[in-house]
Amino acid sequence: MEFLHPAVKEGKKYLNPIPTSVSTGSLWGVLWRYMTNKAETTPKRKLGPFTTDTSIYKQAPASGLRITWVGHSSLLIEVDGLRLLTDPVWSNRASFSGFIGPHRFFPAPVALVDLMPLDAIIISHDHYDHLDRHVIPQFASSKVPFYCSKGVGQYLQAWGIQKERITEMDWMDKATIGNNCTITALPARHFSGRGLFNRFETLWSSFAIKTAAHNIYYGADSGWHDGFNEIGEVYGPFDLTMLEIGAYNENWADIHMGPDNAIKAHQALKGKIMMPIHWGTFNLALHPWNEPVKRVMEGASAKGIKLFLPKPGVPTEVTAGEYISRWWE
Repeated sequence: MEFLHPAVKEGKKYLNPIPTSVSTGSLWGVLWRYMTNKAETTPKRKLGPFTTDTSIYKQAPASGLRITWVGHSSLLIEVDGLRLLTDPVWSNRASFSGFIGPHRFFPAPVALVDLMPLDAIIISHDHYDHLDRHVIPQFASSKVPFYCSKGVGQYLQAWGIQKERITEMDWMDKATIGNNCTITALPARHFSGRGLFNRFETLWSSFAIKTAAHNIYYGADSGWHDGFNEIGEVYGPFDLTMLEIGAYNENWADIHMGPDNAIKAHQALKGKIMMPIHWGTFNLALHPWNEPVKRVMEGASAKGIKLFLPKPGVPTEVTAGEYISRWWE
């Protein structure tokens, strides 16, 4: 298999599965585009408030699979008796500062304490919109285990998580959660770093999550690469693919898919239902804030792909049919 192997390092830096550009152009060029951009990158009307009826969690999902979309890539996944949380970001900004940087369009619809008890927390990579230093310490006194890409454990430990609760994973590594769930870290085409001088020094991953009854794929952040075909062949088909559709631009097409390539990836993965993520929560690009969902609905309709688009904060079961809440309209 060309793509399905552990990540390759060159010195201290991890490499993408294929040559990848992360350049956004000159600093002044980027600033000028943002300053002159006329698109509605932040909603003009206030969204929400969105809330979660936590009493729903007392009853297991009849289908065995239920998702609560907190926003962006933060998902509470209830699957066959387990409760998994991905890339939990609850802060108002996806930034190193509480005063500058991308601001949430709506507050997180549910308090962290209302999601417990959890069986695992999965961290795909160390970017601010996926790894929230204000969230992690809130789990310091719990026993929930963390599964993260290689190198990310250093942050978790610095923020109060005991080393024995952290499993760092290379691509192709497997881990068992509970009695019947296997997660496999898989390749993605992205990058890492929480500053200008530590890019690529920790790994970025996607994850296959498989139980006896369900097989799902959490794509986190990735540009298109042919490895999706191999993942689909070896680990698919998937009952649900969770794929990023937001924060795309021609200058970073290698590291973010956008709606069109997300649809292509879903097909390559042999997905049955596609859940668009990484959109509608933070202003991270130059496109209108709701353009990703409009484009993915058009593309999915043309190709006969079923979408799963729940309202933020609402625990929603994944069944065989399509579900589109249209909360953004």
